[in-house]
Amino acid sequence: MDDTRLTRDLIAYLFALRDQVQAELKVLLRELELTDTQAYALWQLSDEDEPMTARRLADRLNCDASTATSLIDRLERHGLVRRTPHPGDRRAKILQLTPRGCELRDRVVQYTEKRSPFARLDHDSQLRLHALLGEAAGTRAVGTAP
Repeated sequence: MDDTRLTRDLIAYLFALRDQVQAELKVLLRELELTDTQAYALWQLSDEDEPMTARRLADRLNCDASTATSLIDRLERHGLVRRTPHPGDRRAKILQLTPRGCELRDRVVQYTEKRSPFARLDHDSQLRLHALLGEAAGTRAVGTAP
């Protein structure tokens, strides 16, 4: 197989995997009354060392700040996130999941992990794929599940 065909096949596999994950997740999201974007935002708001601001969330979601703010407003109205003062920047707010937000995020993560196409792979295969995808992406995984 030549390099062009191989690259095209790999990209096709990525699209197929994305479609499989989204199709599986739609069932749960209907039940939880969440959109794909809201679920992905909850996924990104996992516990980590660096505080999550609206700007960081916008970067993670590849959207502009106003779109992220609207999304955060909707999540806040649904009682899933809250804004708290940033300790080092009085202009910024830190986004935190509420207990209900944590519950829904955990359900999304667990549901996705159990039904993921990657669940069919053994642990060693998952580790190899993780390393290869990280290398291809040129970065560490962002927003990994808690």
